[in-house]
Amino acid sequence: MSLCLVQSRALLGLQAAAVTVEVHLANGLPSFTLVGLADTEVKESRERVRSALLTCGLEFPHNKRITVNLAPADLPKDSGRFDLPIAMGILAASGQVDAARLAGFEFAGELSLSGELRPVRGALAISLALQASGESTRLVLPTQSAEEAALVPGAEVYRVKHLLDVVAQFLPGDAAVASEGWTRLASAPPAAQPTYADLADVKGQASARRALEIAAAGGHSVLLMGPPGSGKSMLAHRFAGLLPPMTVTEALESAAIASLAGQFSIAQWSARPTLSPHHSASAVALVGGGSPPRPGEISLAHHGVLFLDELPEFPRAALEALREPLETGHITIARAARRASFPARFQFIGACNGCPCGNLGSGQACRCTPEQIARYQGKLSGPLLDRIDLHIEVPAMPVDDLLHAPAGEATAVVRQRCAVAREVAIGRQGKPNNALQGEEIDMHAALDEGAAKFLRTAASRLGWSARSTHRALKVARTIADLSSSGAIGVSHVAEAVQYRRTLIGAK
Repeated sequence: MSLCLVQSRALLGLQAAAVTVEVHLANGLPSFTLVGLADTEVKESRERVRSALLTCGLEFPHNKRITVNLAPADLPKDSGRFDLPIAMGILAASGQVDAARLAGFEFAGELSLSGELRPVRGALAISLALQASGESTRLVLPTQSAEEAALVPGAEVYRVKHLLDVVAQFLPGDAAVASEGWTRLASAPPAAQPTYADLADVKGQASARRALEIAAAGGHSVLLMGPPGSGKSMLAHRFAGLLPPMTVTEALESAAIASLAGQFSIAQWSARPTLSPHHSASAVALVGGGSPPRPGEISLAHHGVLFLDELPEFPRAALEALREPLETGHITIARAARRASFPARFQFIGACNGCPCGNLGSGQACRCTPEQIARYQGKLSGPLLDRIDLHIEVPAMPVDDLLHAPAGEATAVVRQRCAVAREVAIGRQGKPNNALQGEEIDMHAALDEGAAKFLRTAASRLGWSARSTHRALKVARTIADLSSSGAIGVSHVAEAVQYRRTLIGAK
């Protein structure tokens, strides 16, 4: 037949839109035309497909006018994922494979000039999209990409190594030819137990450890302030181990974003990510962007931790871009032609010094003037600080304490307490305390008369906004859960209030 339709997928954000690869062969001046809003790397597939077919000993219709349309025409297509479906469409249109047997399959894969298949980005996102739509489509993907897609329960995924392995399954006739390179994968997530750095490595710093425990139990954000070398980064990189184990749904969502960025590895399955971008990162690098839109660091940290060390050194635009994601848990990237939404429900940890030289609060002489300190701390805007629940001072450790102090509690011990407190919150309100909004705060974080009076006095004297007051209230709710208290008392509110102190040296 001269016309063949092959199914594939295009990625726009985390959405995997269906794409029909239409291949038509006609008499006329020989040519190979590819249409359908294809990006440069898609248009280059003409040469890859031609060379792969010839190298594999298959017939390429040189004497035909070849037209390939990627429908719908207004959907952008990028990457080399359409090499395999284009090749199969040409083979089916020229009668070398059975076009009727291609129905029910979706293909994606980049071809090398020798016909070997290379992995593509976003295979897990494609598999999740098929599961969400309820379609019973069979996916044909290269090695690595197929292993990602098979993590989705119930997915029917076939792993192939070479173009000839695919052709052997769709030859004209009643039965497919057996091929070692064609394998159906079992669709089941691995039973992996992720490992994290142990909090027992941190000596001393009882207040900072307590703050991280509260943050892990309630899903709160943290700002660590102190001189260089006091242990801020060490604490932050051990925070992910305090969070409860990922559910299968959370692990799939996190892995799908990493797959979309081409950064996923099976070894990372169910491990909560900790992203720590350099302070030279731009706003687009943090929140995502580009054309087509790609996920940024906040989305790659979904269900994990985003750690920004040297927080005041980040560009002001990059820091201010974090405001909405910290509140909503997602980011919408709008462009003139397209818009894409990415999840961004991460736990934020920031770290900073008290002054430019770093000696403020360390016991050493600070060389900075009050104006320099104010300018340095002023890089963190009030609205951003307002959205951070816990502000903790991490003082410098005396040498004797550092050398002779015993190891702290292990991560497993602290994580158990955090898990119990979070289970209490989930059972009570169906979400972590940090996610409470509006009437939910009044219902689940109600105060007795003494605690309410204490909070009113603190908020009035410290000049808190409504957001600051609500965040302190949610922290108090988490502290009460950690102490197995159904009601929020004065002691819980008092501890929550001390975690909203101003920056070191601020007036």
